[in-house]
Amino acid sequence: MIENPSFYSVIIGTELLNGRRTDGHFSHLNAELVKRGWEQKASFVIKDDPKFLEDIFRLVRADENSVMFSYGGIGSTPDDFTREIASIAFTDAPLVRHSGAEEIIKNRLGERAYPHPIKMADLPKNSQLIENPINKMPGFSLEKRFFFVPGFPNMAHPMVSAILDDYYPKAKEKYSCNFMVEASEAALIDIMIALPKEIELSCLPQFLAEDKRAAEIYLAYHDKEKLEEWCHFFRLKLEEENISYHLLLAK
Repeated sequence: MIENPSFYSVIIGTELLNGRRTDGHFSHLNAELVKRGWEQKASFVIKDDPKFLEDIFRLVRADENSVMFSYGGIGSTPDDFTREIASIAFTDAPLVRHSGAEEIIKNRLGERAYPHPIKMADLPKNSQLIENPINKMPGFSLEKRFFFVPGFPNMAHPMVSAILDDYYPKAKEKYSCNFMVEASEAALIDIMIALPKEIELSCLPQFLAEDKRAAEIYLAYHDKEKLEEWCHFFRLKLEEENISYHLLLAK
């Protein structure tokens, strides 16, 4: 388990981008992460383009804290090239026949496994299988960080939930303070600049009326005492500048 993971999702499917189907993976993964105290760093919905997929995989791999969920393209049809591209991007080696995956596919399909479905057992070297509770056709993972599941939501979603239960069941406790400030975000920039970089900051402008602006401020950190110190600092600066505010959330 990576201590401070950066979660990515790569959702592959031209049919999502041309409107033939609607994506359900982003919302499922987001909900599963949020309820465990995590969040995504980035999500990519891309067309079936091998070179572009390789670029995305290499981008994700370049983040030393990355944890990725890749959806789709692990089947045996000509437009399924996730296995091959994952092998190039993550192992710099060709696909190899995974004996465990081969056995599952043969047991599941018998003679129908040949000549094409059996190719789904050709995986990047050192792959670990991910159990598919729906039809037994496995996904695979690399380094216990990069997880590849089918594009079918009814298969992918229980697989992803099980992975999170196993590897990332709960994030470290994070504390927050949240208040509405009766000023434009521009008026708060000097205060925000003074905050330490490790304090999570979000400033969302609000338009209360045509000539009245407000900003919702959210601060969060894992150290409760340090967070309280900087929340107090922010409010003190507001009071020094006679800017009104009211508390929205604190925990």
